[in-house]
Amino acid sequence: MTRFSDRIRRRPTLAGFVAALVLTAGCTLPAFAPRAESEGEAAAPGAAPTWRACPEVPDELVGRGAAGMRYDCARIAVPRNWGTGAATGATAGPGAGETFEIALIRIRSNKQHDRIGSLVVNPGGPGASGVDTAVYLSFGPGFGGLPADVTDRFDIVGFDPRGVARSSPVKCIPDADLDASFGYDPDPESQASFDGFVALNRRVGQRCGGKYGDQLPLYGTEQAARDMDAVRAAVGDDKLTYLGYSYGTLLGATYAQLYPQRVRALVLDGAVDPQQKLVAGSESQAKGFERAFDNFSRWCAANAGRCPIAPDARAAVTTAIDKARVSPVRGRDGREATAGWVFYAVISSLYTEQGWQELARAVDALQGGDPTGVFKLADAYAGREDDGHYSNLFDANMAVNCADETEKPTREQIRSLQSQWRQKYPLFGPALAVGMLGCVEWPGGRDPYPTGKAAGAPPILVVGTTGDPATPYEQTAALASMLGVGRVLTWEGEGHTAYPQTSCVTAAVDAYLVSLTVPREGLRCPAR
Repeated sequence: MTRFSDRIRRRPTLAGFVAALVLTAGCTLPAFAPRAESEGEAAAPGAAPTWRACPEVPDELVGRGAAGMRYDCARIAVPRNWGTGAATGATAGPGAGETFEIALIRIRSNKQHDRIGSLVVNPGGPGASGVDTAVYLSFGPGFGGLPADVTDRFDIVGFDPRGVARSSPVKCIPDADLDASFGYDPDPESQASFDGFVALNRRVGQRCGGKYGDQLPLYGTEQAARDMDAVRAAVGDDKLTYLGYSYGTLLGATYAQLYPQRVRALVLDGAVDPQQKLVAGSESQAKGFERAFDNFSRWCAANAGRCPIAPDARAAVTTAIDKARVSPVRGRDGREATAGWVFYAVISSLYTEQGWQELARAVDALQGGDPTGVFKLADAYAGREDDGHYSNLFDANMAVNCADETEKPTREQIRSLQSQWRQKYPLFGPALAVGMLGCVEWPGGRDPYPTGKAAGAPPILVVGTTGDPATPYEQTAALASMLGVGRVLTWEGEGHTAYPQTSCVTAAVDAYLVSLTVPREGLRCPAR
């Protein structure tokens, strides 16, 4: 699989939903979308959608809707291939004349006044559900959701991008192959082990290519950004107001380049640098996760009473992974906590500072023969349900990332980088190197997104977190500079994404969304 998916996958728990909110973070963002698609026919391209009450969506996710909120759903049809961007789509080529269905949810407060329009949200991934995210955000600041200053002025609109969850989902990777991929040694040193991982990725690519053929490039980011303009039109807004996290920042940046005159306000939190190619982006993540793990290790050493693997967390985690390579602990259901599962438990925990103590406890329990905590963390990241079934999160993640990516290093180059990055980024580097095999073995053409200025757009707010592992802070200024109209807001915190975690960040973002007040240049918000 290419790079680490940029949002944490945790089973939603209302209490705290965002301690890191979205996207990541926190007590959790939605990891699993309901398997059933919303009912109702999709409005034809360009036609007004038919909204219907859908309280069952929040019921399925958290057991109830938020007090004082109404939930309505609709579906719209969009061209599979937008071609040059015409409303009717391409007239020739893959997908010409066919459509995808895009699922929408609109959440409106009964206290709404002086309505500005809709706030469209996307949680990233790619592959995460915007419908789910909108539901979580609707629960307000007591649960890590959006403040009343925003929900009282906007409809909150979530959409599942093409190929994701309820929107014509792409599904081509069997559960067994996902189990094998996540459980595989994150640093396959022997040639035989490396070749086995190549073969696994080749098998995945062949399955997906056999099912979707020449339409695989249609899941790329530029096509999805054009869908987002159809969402804007469907909710009746002349200009787009948008909150995008992680990969959602790339989607928003692409929209701003395609439709700069249709931008009202974009908040891009957890910035992706669109100009980084596959190798540079993977190395950037390796560096970001190493830095985040170092921060966790220092916290652990300073808080031994809360960290049972103190004083040397790195040694404890490394030892746990090494032991799992030769004698994995077996859980009550017979499943083995291999090196891969232990590794992904570590990845999962670093998306939010709240996950640090959970990781320490899981590794400590594993040392005592109980892998339950490790599986809980790793499954949350992977989108694996208790019955072993996976959502389509990583199917969509592969389809989008590989459609976007033009760079294709050779297996030999990847093997060399695996060795080099083991020295520079010992815990995460090898996995990020061999993870590039996913797109190397992926079939089909490519459809790269634009990487230029958003000429004619108003100021765009780009938010970065200094301790972000998945979208490292250095990418924040890079995205703002590329767009030419970006204004950076920095949070000196830990985990993946920032809004709305502190009063400083929240005040700055709310003022921008509601009043179009751009934060002063260089504004930095403290961790607490």
